[in-house]
Amino acid sequence: MIAGAENLIDRYVAWLREKTKLRTLQKDWVEITTPYLDRHNDYLQIYVRENDGKILLSDDGYIIDDLIQSGCSLESPKRRQLLKQTLAGFGIQERDHHLEAQATVHTFPMRKHDLLQAMLAVNDLFCLAVPMVTSLFFEDVMAWMDAADIRYVSGAKFTGKSGFDHHFDFVVPKSKVRPERFVETVNAPSRSKAESLAFKWEDTKEARPSQSAVYAIINDQDTAVAESVLEAMRRYEIIPVRWSLRDQAVKALAA
Repeated sequence: MIAGAENLIDRYVAWLREKTKLRTLQKDWVEITTPYLDRHNDYLQIYVRENDGKILLSDDGYIIDDLIQSGCSLESPKRRQLLKQTLAGFGIQERDHHLEAQATVHTFPMRKHDLLQAMLAVNDLFCLAVPMVTSLFFEDVMAWMDAADIRYVSGAKFTGKSGFDHHFDFVVPKSKVRPERFVETVNAPSRSKAESLAFKWEDTKEARPSQSAVYAIINDQDTAVAESVLEAMRRYEIIPVRWSLRDQAVKALAA
């Protein structure tokens, strides 16, 4: 299994390098197009500039502005707090809707990784199938876990074998009968999301107890989930749980 995980990480890094494109813009900015997809299936782009010996990384306001233009207001105190909590988990700041990070030459890979993961997390966290929906999927999952008496720690961060930090929505502590369990909410399921979660889990589990498991709670309230997405998760020992069938997972998570 270790050899398989190392092969996955090597393939992931090679794919990331091959699919990343650079373009120089005005005022010393460099545009980096990444292979990660947003909810529109567009490639995520970040912008980098050196300033006073520091490297500034920014999404140029894309993620938050896109959500607002799509009818997802982030002005309520509850949503602002949720946004703040999510960004804090990655060490990312928000300034005038811009998601930003600072780095040095040595910390650039990690900070680039943090910014991209924060962009994906915010994009997925606030991705509402219907603009008038008042409850976020993340909040739905949290309320369900509370009602089912599932003990958890939210917003946990772990360092993987590669040295990258990975953020998980929830961690259910080990009990007498069950190992440590990680829980990720997947509001907009896609193959890209499945592959990203697979890398995060493969990289993380090498540094965790051998029996640790991960569950992906998948939003299927308005859109059917493709079997290829579920199969991609199962291939890397991720346990997919459709929201419509969530009660089937209560025993495994609450024990």
